[in-house]
Amino acid sequence: MYENGMNNFEHMEQGNLNGNGNGGGMNNNLYRPGVPSGEPPKPGKKGKMAKKVAGITAAAVLFGTVSGGVMTGVSLIGSRVTGLYAANNTQSAPAETQAPAPALTTANNNSDQTAATPVSSVNDVSGIVENAMPSVVAINDTMTVQQRDFFGMPQTFEAKSSGSGIIVAKSDSELLIATNNHVVEGASDLKVTFVDNKDVSAAVKGTDSATDLAIVAVQLSDIPADTMSKIKVATMGDSDQIKVGQQVIAIGNALGYGQSVTVGYVSALDREIEDEKGISRTFIQTDAAINPGNSGGALLDLNGNVIGINAAKTASTEVEGMGFAIPISKAQDILNTLMTKKTRVAVSEDAQGTLGIRVTNVDPATSKELGMPVGVYVYQIMENGAAANSELKEKDIITKFDGQSVTSMEELTRMLTYYESGSTVTLTVQSLVNGTYVEHEVPITLGQRQSAE
Repeated sequence: MYENGMNNFEHMEQGNLNGNGNGGGMNNNLYRPGVPSGEPPKPGKKGKMAKKVAGITAAAVLFGTVSGGVMTGVSLIGSRVTGLYAANNTQSAPAETQAPAPALTTANNNSDQTAATPVSSVNDVSGIVENAMPSVVAINDTMTVQQRDFFGMPQTFEAKSSGSGIIVAKSDSELLIATNNHVVEGASDLKVTFVDNKDVSAAVKGTDSATDLAIVAVQLSDIPADTMSKIKVATMGDSDQIKVGQQVIAIGNALGYGQSVTVGYVSALDREIEDEKGISRTFIQTDAAINPGNSGGALLDLNGNVIGINAAKTASTEVEGMGFAIPISKAQDILNTLMTKKTRVAVSEDAQGTLGIRVTNVDPATSKELGMPVGVYVYQIMENGAAANSELKEKDIITKFDGQSVTSMEELTRMLTYYESGSTVTLTVQSLVNGTYVEHEVPITLGQRQSAE
């Protein structure tokens, strides 16, 4: 039932439902710290002073004056518009009690008219961070990584991984934490670290690989009362209302060292980025430093509201200051759906349910070339298997399992490890009808694993 099978798509990776494949992830330019590109050549003596003055002026305009503030375990960075406050001889108040911003007045060609442009910047964000930090957690886990060796043979190994999360809800029995799917994908030993450095075991509740979102659950009974008194649910903002140039704060478990804080500005909106798998997603772009381990952490506005979930950074010798976050307004509906899923508890291998199908991947490259949806292509339905008693047909493409996006047979296989035989799930499939793929749902009662499988 789980042996490899052939198909006509030369770009597809062949395999069976429980086969191993390459591990997913963002492309080589994402999730890695940047590498300095080296110093530029020194200019000659001619025009040296003019270039130096121009360089200082450009640096001042671009980056402003940096002022530092210190708090336990984090470094806080703020910036102000160069010369503006010095000219007015005033100090900026903290965000909660910020004084009216002074106006920068510039004269136009008409000497009788002036244009006033209010400009403001917060230099000390410690109050905002203090209120938000109890809602952000570190996530550490052991992940099973799949890759191919020098000879092209699949191999697996375990690796430590770290990321971040945001407390988004609390039920009668669980604390629910939003993060990225790639933070928890393949996790086998998931732990959450709260603001007081208390580690508590956690479990995946729901994932959506297409949007790179996930919900992690922690049992309230596992959280000490003292820790519970120090944490809180984050306040959600409206990412549809943010503007380019708006100041933002990023909090996350950078490099796995613990929570840290960076400050920057919204550089761009609706940035479309394609990952290594060829899946495109839309992000908020910011120059606030976002490093490996920050994924799943919070991007905040100056009111302390979550406006994005940090997801990636661009890293290369030519690029600096390009981080990306998933807009919270686009993520909220998906997170709400994932919160309703049953918390995943691994089922013993002999109790796991099966679909009774042979499958292969429709990756983004094949999707673009052949006009097929990205997902899991069914090329054989096993006789007397679970799918044989359903409306699932050969040549259908599975895109969701129990309401959660799946883009590969490896993801579908991992999903099945949490479902017992006899349980009924709903598959979202794309079927070819008169030359066009039509989406519909197919309920299936999972079959029992056979001893030979």
